[in-house]
Amino acid sequence: MKFTLSWLKDHLETTATLDEILIALTDLGHEVEEVENPEDSLGPFRICRVIEAVQHPNADRLRLCRVATWPQGPDGPMEEVQVVCGAPNARTGLVGVFAPVGTHVPGTGVDLKPGNIRGVDSNGMLCSERELMLSDDHDGIIDLPEDAPVGVRFIDYRGLNDPMIYIKVTPNRPDALGVRGIARDLAARGLGKLKDMPVEPVAGGFPSPIRVEIDPALKEKGCPLFAGRLIRGVTNGPSPNWMQARLKAIGLRPISALVDITNYFTFGLNRPLHVFDAAKVKGGLLRIHPAQGGEELLALDGKTYALRPGMMLISDAEQPESLAGIMGGEHSGCTGETTDVFLESAFWDPITIAATGRALKINSDARYRFERGVDPAFTLPGLELATRMILALCGGEPSEVVMDGAVPDTTRHYRLDAGRVQRLVGMDIPEAEQRQTLTALGFALSGNQVTPPSWRPDILGEADLVEEVARVASLTRLKGKPLSRAVPGVPKPILTPTQMRERAARRTLAALGYNECVTYSFIDGPAAQMFGGGSDAVRVENPISSEMTHLRPDLLPGLLRAAARNQARGFMDLALFEVGPAFTGGEPGEQDLRATGLLVGASAPRDPYGSRRPVDVFDAKTDVEAVLSALGAPARVQITRKVDAWWHPGRSGVIALGPNALATFGEVHPRILNAMGVKGPAVAFTVNIGAVPMPKTRTPTRPALAMSDLQAVDRDFAFVMDSGVEALVAVNAAQGADKALIESVRVFDQFIGEKAEAQMGAGKKSVALTVRLQPTEKTLTEAEIEAVSAKIVEKVTKATGGTLRG
Repeated sequence: MKFTLSWLKDHLETTATLDEILIALTDLGHEVEEVENPEDSLGPFRICRVIEAVQHPNADRLRLCRVATWPQGPDGPMEEVQVVCGAPNARTGLVGVFAPVGTHVPGTGVDLKPGNIRGVDSNGMLCSERELMLSDDHDGIIDLPEDAPVGVRFIDYRGLNDPMIYIKVTPNRPDALGVRGIARDLAARGLGKLKDMPVEPVAGGFPSPIRVEIDPALKEKGCPLFAGRLIRGVTNGPSPNWMQARLKAIGLRPISALVDITNYFTFGLNRPLHVFDAAKVKGGLLRIHPAQGGEELLALDGKTYALRPGMMLISDAEQPESLAGIMGGEHSGCTGETTDVFLESAFWDPITIAATGRALKINSDARYRFERGVDPAFTLPGLELATRMILALCGGEPSEVVMDGAVPDTTRHYRLDAGRVQRLVGMDIPEAEQRQTLTALGFALSGNQVTPPSWRPDILGEADLVEEVARVASLTRLKGKPLSRAVPGVPKPILTPTQMRERAARRTLAALGYNECVTYSFIDGPAAQMFGGGSDAVRVENPISSEMTHLRPDLLPGLLRAAARNQARGFMDLALFEVGPAFTGGEPGEQDLRATGLLVGASAPRDPYGSRRPVDVFDAKTDVEAVLSALGAPARVQITRKVDAWWHPGRSGVIALGPNALATFGEVHPRILNAMGVKGPAVAFTVNIGAVPMPKTRTPTRPALAMSDLQAVDRDFAFVMDSGVEALVAVNAAQGADKALIESVRVFDQFIGEKAEAQMGAGKKSVALTVRLQPTEKTLTEAEIEAVSAKIVEKVTKATGGTLRG
């Protein structure tokens, strides 16, 4: 929203400085984006007089001018300056605009320096309008009237010393899209008084020859009220200089008085209007109706739009004349030949306007305001005020007002609880001050009942009243205070056990060298189906894009997409993780908190020592075990092969406690990598944080260190078994031979391949285990060692079907 300081002062009687206004605007919630102060760019330019202009001795098209200037103002001493000027209208006695040496000329971007042109010194410049960025005129220098006050700053003489303020308006404050709404907020803050704006109806001199009619299908919601009147005998010339200056300051191009008045009301009072050339309206009727589909409208932006069924149109008896609430049509637009106009003021449904504008991709000032919500009660007063301005600037005779529909009832009441400001915001504001603030903002108070004004559709509850009071009082008055402690002593933990586990998983993965990702909880349907989801139960009704149609069934798709995007930019070795929810359904509670990691590429950067290798399943297994350990999972778990379809069937596993799956790890299926655009190898793991059992004690601690003074005994065993038997089966079997004596079992060798089969038979392999026996009570005898060894051989051969290798 852009406006000028003088425009603001039309509505606000204030003595506040520009800086005070800017600070208050931001503090009230209207963040100041930009300020353009002509003082900064045009302040040095002053009115001067050319004492003498003669031909340049060395150039036919240049003039040598003696210029009288008053650098300290009209009351200061006069100084004579020599200037070389190429303007054809440079002459003796001309009153123009002078820029001294050192001035920055905004139209050219040049900082003036003393110069020498064709052998003659030149100090300063006589300026054209284009050099001051007042217009595109560069045919000659500015030629002012003889009585123009020499020595006075040009911006003061021309009335250009009017700063432009650009604020960011939040979507919930449509009233701030008009200068008067901004002035009302500043008046409530105490920076001045809101000026009265009386609305006196204009008496119509004759019945309007153009009637208005709203289709019954739209009257309930789309267009509750449409009003207008004919004004005949107008003169549509240029608008006054003061209006043109304000419109130019906010970036609008003045067109004609009639059009400029509608733009002036749009920005000044947040009341978009439209004027039709009455001579081009056929049939004496303007009808508001839904489009049938297929109609075309040549709009005022010069583009032709094909309309879809249901879009609101304003049509005469022959054709569409305007896209309701968004943009008028070229056919009935006003020109310099227009003498009779129909002035329209209506209230349009915000949702309907927004849907049409998005579908047709039209951005206009009217649409911007109507889709956020204008004041419905100001529809008719705005019509009357605009009528008076048209009569004052363009002349003419008004007809009686014609209308269809009625002002929609937006009345609602909320209870004012003065103590709630303290409870919600923490500010101690007296009730009298609260009431004064709400009254200044236009709220009506009756006892403890508050009625929001019609221009504030954002006020929808008692909490909004608190917000208004606190906003106007200034949140800078809010002082930090320590929270009161109801019960003395150490406070209870704030984080829940699940939150603490989530943090532990995140910290562990970061410590392992993974980079955290935060991806959307939505993915596309095909990707969701690849990872076991994609049902209607998790489909989003109103997705923000075609790639976010379903709730994610797993975190891995988001990480794979992130990996693909990084690889496309040349980052091939990646370690990514995410902690967040995965969804099994669309109802509350149908989700699991998971921690997922993804390794892609190589395990290390290239170096001269040959340490670089592709990541494999054991990298994922090591990291997932570290995460489970940080979460307090038991050390003894089972690993099964019952993995989901997006894992490599032979190089992945599930870590479980009985039927309870804690985590899955392994290589990602090549089919998935190809579909996601990821160049492998890629391994991953997923930990279901909620499935990990809670520790038995509230504060998990390490067990006491148990050390033995007795010598440990290591024994090695090699077993011949079928190549399809997993080594883990042998390890678990050996571990169970004597749980008291056996401290650890590890695989230290594996003999497989053609050479192994040549020695041991087809389909056979050799697995070598090292078993450590740790006595705690006495040194083991040879017989005891042999007894345990025999039991180990028995257990392993029974579990694997293998034999002890000779």
